[in-house]
Amino acid sequence: MSTHDSEVHTISPELPAMFDGMKLAAVATVLYIIVRCLNLKSPTAPPDLTYQDTALNRFLLKSCPQLTKEYIPPLLWGKSGHLQTALYGKLGRVSSPHPSGVRKYLPMQDGATATFDLFEPVGDHRTGDDVTMVICPGIGNHSEKHYIRTFVDHAQKNGYRCAVLNHLGALPNIELTSPRMFTYGCTWEFAAMVGYIKRAYPQTQLMVVGFSLGGNIVCKFLGENRMNQERVLCCVSVCQGYSALRAQETFLQWDQFRRFYNFLMADNMKKIILSHRHSLFGGNPVKMIDLDLGRLYTATSLMQIDDSIMRKFHGHSSLKEYYEKESCVHYIHNVNVPLLLVNSADDPLVHDSLLTIPRTLAAKKPNVIFSLTLHGGHLGFFEGAVLFPQPLTWMDKVIVGYANAMCQWEKQKPPCQSGHLTESSCAEEKA
Repeated sequence: MSTHDSEVHTISPELPAMFDGMKLAAVATVLYIIVRCLNLKSPTAPPDLTYQDTALNRFLLKSCPQLTKEYIPPLLWGKSGHLQTALYGKLGRVSSPHPSGVRKYLPMQDGATATFDLFEPVGDHRTGDDVTMVICPGIGNHSEKHYIRTFVDHAQKNGYRCAVLNHLGALPNIELTSPRMFTYGCTWEFAAMVGYIKRAYPQTQLMVVGFSLGGNIVCKFLGENRMNQERVLCCVSVCQGYSALRAQETFLQWDQFRRFYNFLMADNMKKIILSHRHSLFGGNPVKMIDLDLGRLYTATSLMQIDDSIMRKFHGHSSLKEYYEKESCVHYIHNVNVPLLLVNSADDPLVHDSLLTIPRTLAAKKPNVIFSLTLHGGHLGFFEGAVLFPQPLTWMDKVIVGYANAMCQWEKQKPPCQSGHLTESSCAEEKA
């Protein structure tokens, strides 16, 4: 046997062991990445709550257990904010119901036509009261979205009438009747819907609900004018960002892939705008149309679209002015009805720095509760055991649970108390 053959026989038995080690290392690396990406080691916990210790808040937390119990997402993927957000974005909800409603058309002073869908309750309310939920969906959304349909069905079964705003330009089969579409904080269409409900149902009380961009609109609406809070029992805002001016910088950052989400939302906004190009740009000079559309086609972020198109609908001179005027952060401190603000710590769209706004507000105002869940993503909040989510989410349950608690409080509250009064004002009235 030659020396060369001896070396071959000496080395070759070690090769399988080396390849086995490489396979194990590769498997371990993949498993590590999966565990990190899916956040499997993250614990479950009750929402982190910020609130003042008042009789009303104690009653609400006792009567709405979803706010104090653990939120448990699906085991294998529910602790990833990205997957929760992706599932919401792609499917909305699983096994979504089809509630039956009537579409209403409201002419606006500028020639626009606001639309909303009205859904009557299919069950009796536990207090016997007439309560209407006035609902504002997220960006570019409407009553036909699965997450809205799921929530409306749940609210109907609990005895609530629901009115859902269709954002101006969001419905693909409804043409615009003026050169304007929905913006980040325009409250005109929502105000028209609320006004209609108040006139059509003079005995009803209102519960205001806003999702994402809709949360900004409803909080701004209530804070713009004290009269807007008349007959309003309470308000719930879910997953909004509170300040567009502060958020714009975070949307250009790559952490939590926010820049990628920004691109996807910008692409969706492009499609909505282009589907109404004749209504929006038909009356403008040809050169201006070409300039606006050219900027729109090349835009890769919401900020670019807002600057070239959206701010002009209301005559704002700059992007900064547009974001300042349309953000609820400048109005929300005027809201005096009970207010529940819900966000998720792993929401990839809402940077953690923005959450100082609701946290500070809840610490200062006795009517505000800020609930921050550990998981849930952006409007996800799916629940489930291991893999498959349940049709009804934690978000759906907590909103209806909070509404039920508020109605019960109004029914059995002490004579000197209401959702608008603090314990100190009650003591003053007794004196």
